[in-house]
Amino acid sequence: MFNPKNIIIVDDNIKMCGTLNDILSEEGYKITSVGTIGLAKEELAKKFYNLALIDLKLPDGSGLELLKEIKRINKETLVIIFTGFASLESSVRALNEGAFAYVQKPLIVDELKIAIKNALEMQKLALDNKNLVDKLKELSLKDTHTELYNYRYLMDRLESEVKRARRYVFPLSVIMLDIDYFKSINDVYGHQYADMILKEFAQWLKDFARNVDIVTRYGGDEFVVVLPDTNKNGVIIFSERLLDDIGKHLFDPEGKSIKLKISIGLASFPEDGGDTGTASGLINLADKALLNVKENGGNKFCAFKDIGKDIKGIVEKGGKENVEELREKLSKMSERVDKTLLESIYAFAKTIKAKDYYTGEHAENMVSIVIKIGEKLNLASAEIKTLEQAAILHDLGKVGVPNDILHKKEKLTKEEYEIIKKHPQIGAGIIRPIHFLGKLIPIILYHHERFDGLGYSAGLRGKEIPLGARIVAVADVYQALISDRPYRKAYSKEETLSIIQEGSGTQFDPEIVETLLAIMQSKDCPGA
Repeated sequence: MFNPKNIIIVDDNIKMCGTLNDILSEEGYKITSVGTIGLAKEELAKKFYNLALIDLKLPDGSGLELLKEIKRINKETLVIIFTGFASLESSVRALNEGAFAYVQKPLIVDELKIAIKNALEMQKLALDNKNLVDKLKELSLKDTHTELYNYRYLMDRLESEVKRARRYVFPLSVIMLDIDYFKSINDVYGHQYADMILKEFAQWLKDFARNVDIVTRYGGDEFVVVLPDTNKNGVIIFSERLLDDIGKHLFDPEGKSIKLKISIGLASFPEDGGDTGTASGLINLADKALLNVKENGGNKFCAFKDIGKDIKGIVEKGGKENVEELREKLSKMSERVDKTLLESIYAFAKTIKAKDYYTGEHAENMVSIVIKIGEKLNLASAEIKTLEQAAILHDLGKVGVPNDILHKKEKLTKEEYEIIKKHPQIGAGIIRPIHFLGKLIPIILYHHERFDGLGYSAGLRGKEIPLGARIVAVADVYQALISDRPYRKAYSKEETLSIIQEGSGTQFDPEIVETLLAIMQSKDCPGA
């Protein structure tokens, strides 16, 4: 679409202005005519003019005076000077002041048209170059994958925000966050899919933040959000909301429906001391707080505080107490490695489509059920943690069962049922080489045993069945019954509890059934 150029003519010769108006309007230009510097300034303040045609001598001053004002208002506006008293001195002065060209009066229309055309072509080239430079500058400050600002922009902007906060005694906070076990998504679904989730997460984070917040990608799966005019209490509230919101959000909702967990470290000026007086100081404190969160399991936030000596300091100091401290530090590091491996296995389990509670709220509900049962039975925290892991991985062995059997809507044949019955052994075999998951093997292997001895895989009965397997068996059936299956609609909570109660003493351990009923009646569990 043609975009007409705006031209302002500043000349007190009314007749000449009228003639130029007619001629140039026919060329497609939008013309405004005024007779004084004062009126010209008013017009120039209202909108952008591509070109100004100015008489050298005006009633209220020199055209060169207006030329300077135009360059102050918008240096992109080009100026052609009219003069009836052309001299080498006046011409050089006009060009030195920034005029594009000068045209001598009386005007030769064709000469003026050529000067205008050349000026506007030059202007277009200059504007295109400026836009290109601005675009390149913007690209250099943005992460090309997530379209968030990058590390370079973060440090420049944060330094400005810190100076502003110090000068005016404003609060300033920073949060550093990363996605827990993001490597597992890479390992299971591939880098291309992981990149898609990372981009979706970046957009979610940008939408969650306030307009004044500065959201950046720090690197990899780490992000930094700068919160101007936000004190320690404010950033804690922000972090709590962030964790709560991501806990409810499904990424790739029309595909694999993945839930992410994040760890957050935060630091604030001036509450966290002198180190927060620089951009790098604030980032370093937030990073230390984030590391503390990761070492303690992730999926939470931590405000900066003195989190203790690093390993080098512990080793240099020596002594019995420091040996214990080093042992604890190394234990936490080992635990982080174990957690990374475990999360990779969890992600692998999510690829099994037979049970929809591996994704979304179903998985979390089953985990919550076994935890509540364990707590009701006064089990130790380590035993409850084992139950939680087993609840997620108990059907891992179905990866070895053909999909046409897993998803079959009709009744299984005897041969098909025998294949299904092998999944506990397959699952146990998958995790058997992983030493720290050894306690899960009996639960996975025997979670389809029945209390009356008629189950599989080993025909165990009563208390011969490991307690964890008896708990997972009840939670498994409860969650399956209240979920839509390929061959039936979900049962109501009341119908489900009635079916489980009927199986007490035959299919299920009566004590576990009684515990589940008590939990559901107290409404102290998701799904209750």
